[in-house]
Amino acid sequence: MHQLIGTLVSLQYPHAQLRHRDERGLSQSTENAILLAGAAAVALVIITVITAYVSDRLPR
Repeated sequence: MHQLIGTLVSLQYPHAQLRHRDERGLSQSTENAILLAGAAAVALVIITVITAYVSDRLPR
């Protein structure tokens, strides 16, 4: 019975077999979060350095 249903579904939707599931899950989300935090930290350092440089160059 299960094989018959599986065969009917695969014949009705042949393109469904070609799609692969994205099973990266939590590890990919964690990697994205770490990369985003790193990019934010780099941007913060750059802004701090530029602000300090400009503040030093302003006349008092």
